[in-house]
Amino acid sequence: MKFKWLIKTGVIACALQVQCVFAAGSGIPDAPALAEGLDSTVAPERDGAQTVIDLALELIGVRYRHGGDNPATGFDCSGLVNHVFREARGMILPHSSRAIGNTGQPVARDALKAGDLVLFRNLRNAVSHIGIYLGDHRFVHSPRPGQAVSIADLRERYWAKRYFGARRIGDA
Repeated sequence: MKFKWLIKTGVIACALQVQCVFAAGSGIPDAPALAEGLDSTVAPERDGAQTVIDLALELIGVRYRHGGDNPATGFDCSGLVNHVFREARGMILPHSSRAIGNTGQPVARDALKAGDLVLFRNLRNAVSHIGIYLGDHRFVHSPRPGQAVSIADLRERYWAKRYFGARRIGDA
């Protein structure tokens, strides 16, 4: 189900791990306003980041598929990131979390902005997972087989322990 369709019908996805909102009477917020609520650092000059966030949120619920890179068949983590940046920004990224982790500019954890990429490591200290930062410690990713694109929190013990760094692609 598309995020924009949910907005037009007045229902905001509960996948954001917040209360469902139903439009009552006055205007329904548009997707940029909703995503901006995720992170107060999203400013008008970050339209590219907003487009990345909007598309990533539309893909919540798409199933995991190893090597997958499109919504019809499913995504792995790097396939999701590559698809979002290709469709939202016209950028072609490598299809490997390790290779994407060497793209763009490093970003300190306390300087993360919506649209940045967050990297996670395995026990050998190599990048093994990637997601798109939404703000407020949350990121969207395609976790593993049997699951679907979803939102997770960087402060969760599992992710906090494996956090490796972040990258900014362009002005993303």
